[in-house]
Amino acid sequence: MTEMSPLLAYALDWLNLLLRWTHVIVAIAWVGSSFYFVWLDNSLTPPSEPALKDKGVGGELWAVHGGGFYNPQKYLGAPRTLPNHLHWFYWESYSTWLSGFALFTVLYLFNAGAFLIDQSVHVWSPGAAVMTALGFLVGFWLLYDGLCRVWGHRSKGDALVGASVLCLVVLASWLACQLFAGRAAFLLVGAMLATAMSANVFFWIIPGQRKVVAAIQAGQVVDAVHGKRGKQRSVHNTYFVLPVLFAMLSNHYGWAYGHGHNWLVLTLIMLSGALIRHFFVARHKTKLAGERSPWGWAAAGGAILLGVAVWLAPTGAVDGSASSPDARVAPTMAQVSAIVNQRCVVCHNPQLANKGVVLTSPEMIQTHAQQIYQQVVVLKAMPMNNATGITEDERVMIRRWFDLGRAP
Repeated sequence: MTEMSPLLAYALDWLNLLLRWTHVIVAIAWVGSSFYFVWLDNSLTPPSEPALKDKGVGGELWAVHGGGFYNPQKYLGAPRTLPNHLHWFYWESYSTWLSGFALFTVLYLFNAGAFLIDQSVHVWSPGAAVMTALGFLVGFWLLYDGLCRVWGHRSKGDALVGASVLCLVVLASWLACQLFAGRAAFLLVGAMLATAMSANVFFWIIPGQRKVVAAIQAGQVVDAVHGKRGKQRSVHNTYFVLPVLFAMLSNHYGWAYGHGHNWLVLTLIMLSGALIRHFFVARHKTKLAGERSPWGWAAAGGAILLGVAVWLAPTGAVDGSASSPDARVAPTMAQVSAIVNQRCVVCHNPQLANKGVVLTSPEMIQTHAQQIYQQVVVLKAMPMNNATGITEDERVMIRRWFDLGRAP
């Protein structure tokens, strides 16, 4: 494990907190506005007033919220004139990516030897791991963007792009899990998709809108292709959201990223999120048309989640209770201390004290028993990437010690 001074570790913890807080705030703003506009597009009805039709309004919606009434309207193509004050939705996207990349840099790239690399998965240098991780972000965008350019404008292009992107994500998930530590691989695939989302805004949606605005201001005919491309990439973004959110939350669940087939766990749960998101998108349209909600998509997503949960469920013999004659005998504190001293104290000592936890005495081990149990046994998140080589038998011993009273 790479050591650092206590002061630097404390400073990085604060930077971690502030960046994570910022990232969540701006991500909520971006996802919220994205979800709202997808819902709005699918909930608009043709205007009934001739004046609105004459203005070029193609759809409108009446809504009530927070004690007020709202009447958003969408124009067919573009309005004839624009007001002086035009709100643009892009800083939510840019701020989310910038804060997320900064957080990824502080947590993973800055200490790649501990966070990106798991020697039991792939042995390589921190520099190579960092460059490969960055290559995932850039490479996926280039391949995805190429697919959209080649097939996006064709008949059934959305289906072709969707199927191709699914295959690309599966391949990237498998490759990431062969190269990086499990939790880093999950996060990297999520960052890969999030990078494509923000790149869609930066390279296609906003430039297209700027061209439309410039054409209107110059009194020129607006090319409808900009609106079509922007809408296509915006729809892609809405399907990426739930898979990305799972990937970002997954580092709390060692049973997911630590599984022997973790790449399959990742792709299945992300697929379930995309299917559930499709249910909501399709439901907006069917509700407006007075048709039945397409519950089949939500059921398919839920079935995948249930299947993964059953697949990953403990068998009941994981702790060795069925075969060990000592299964109901609590290990001694001396036995537990020996494990902690060998596997944990390298990071949890008075000089380093990661997360403010010191485990150099039996009293301190007792004080942090709940945290040890959660991180070592339940989540299997510690030791980080199992850098100190803790064994399953040692995890079982800590579990028995915790379950049977933690007697000193």
